[in-house]
Amino acid sequence: MRRIVAVLAAGTVTVGLAAVAAPRAALAAVGCRVDYTVASQWQGGFQAEVTITNLGDRVTGWSLGFEFASAGQRLTQGWNATWRQSGRQVTATSMSWNGSLATNGFTTIGFLGTWSGANPIVTAFTLNGVACTGTVTPPPTPPTTVPPTIPPPGGIAGAHTAGRVRIAADAARFSWPGVYFEGRIRGTGVGVVLDDPNSDYDIQVDGVTTATLVNPAAGTHWVNNLTDAVHTVRLVKRNESPWATATFGGFVAGPGGAVLAKPAARTRQIEFIGDSHTAGYGNTSTTRDCSGDEVNRTTNADTSFGALTAKRLNADYQINAFSGRGMVRNYNGGEPGTSYRTYYERALLAVDGDRWPVPADWRPQLIVVGLGINDFSTAINSGEPWTPDSLIAAYRTAYHGFLDLLRARYGATAVIVVLSAHMSDTTALGDATRQIVRERNSRGDDRVRHLAYGDTGLDLLGCHWHPSQRDHQVIAEQLHSFVSTLGLRW
Repeated sequence: MRRIVAVLAAGTVTVGLAAVAAPRAALAAVGCRVDYTVASQWQGGFQAEVTITNLGDRVTGWSLGFEFASAGQRLTQGWNATWRQSGRQVTATSMSWNGSLATNGFTTIGFLGTWSGANPIVTAFTLNGVACTGTVTPPPTPPTTVPPTIPPPGGIAGAHTAGRVRIAADAARFSWPGVYFEGRIRGTGVGVVLDDPNSDYDIQVDGVTTATLVNPAAGTHWVNNLTDAVHTVRLVKRNESPWATATFGGFVAGPGGAVLAKPAARTRQIEFIGDSHTAGYGNTSTTRDCSGDEVNRTTNADTSFGALTAKRLNADYQINAFSGRGMVRNYNGGEPGTSYRTYYERALLAVDGDRWPVPADWRPQLIVVGLGINDFSTAINSGEPWTPDSLIAAYRTAYHGFLDLLRARYGATAVIVVLSAHMSDTTALGDATRQIVRERNSRGDDRVRHLAYGDTGLDLLGCHWHPSQRDHQVIAEQLHSFVSTLGLRW
């Protein structure tokens, strides 16, 4: 897994730019400011963010250029622009959704890079081929006819989400499966501004999946030939890619259409926490024998038991699931020293030290935790620091600490459901989770409840003996019935 570790202080430089735009924009006052920030740096690598502020009249397209000071500096990956490097020269060209900047409007782009020897901060830029002067160039006398302006797209402000995302300027970055964005448009086409070549997505229009994007490259992905009317649109991440970060830039309407006010947030909120069962690992597969690519194609968090339950209850939700991770021990003892708890508080899973700032409007009334399959499903290997008894003891201690964390985040009134999946060769998970719930209840926390599933009725026909799509429907029905008995204060 790729990790980014910030080990040096961030550096920032602000410079003024004046530039001549493309021919159509040459009749406008032009100029801008660029804030270049080294957001994090580590041995041999760094992350930079560049904010472009337009100081002149509206521009409808831009190309930013700069030159690295060192031959050892290389661009490896960028977002919110089309990035290219030739020698030391780097260019970033606007996307269809962020090229239009009103006066004092701004957009933020960024990239990952590598360095050797030194990593000097960039101090000189060009915009549309003209060097920085630090002034705004006034326009000549305008013609008698003025080309029509292009209305700005809805951007991220036109989308509703409840997922763990980092929103900066006009884009959202995220990693967890099942993250969704919802919007409303009027017209015959809708575009989804997205950059994630590591995951799959469904585009749903008026509740129907109209397109599936497989590893979508940076760009605007269109659904056209809709009826000329008001439509709801939903983008949802299907599978897991914890080593990567996705970028969503919002919804845009086709010619003659418009992005409308985003849908209102739902009153009910549910957070699902777990492993591959919660993620919907390989749930749409028709065979248990799956390659890695087949797991990616057949995993659909949007049809997992969590998503199905939340939709039935008309609740906003998060699916914070990470396959192979346990409360204290990962599958088959893998990646010792880490566990699900290592990643839980992050928004961007691959960024060490990242911490999602819990927004004031995310206060789930129901939290469903399903962790422990990976702790107990495989035999303890030689060299692992556990015996069967000490593993159970460590699991119980860590689980109590995790529940304490949830209480600190979401308060005493939230109901926490502790799930345990049936395991054919051990009762350790069911026994431990029941004991944990009894201990919480005995301490006065009676809003922690236990629910076991999978002892009957599951075919486990998903990839690698995981719950199938039918199984997720069975589990969702069981969970929904259980939730109806909890007396939730929705």
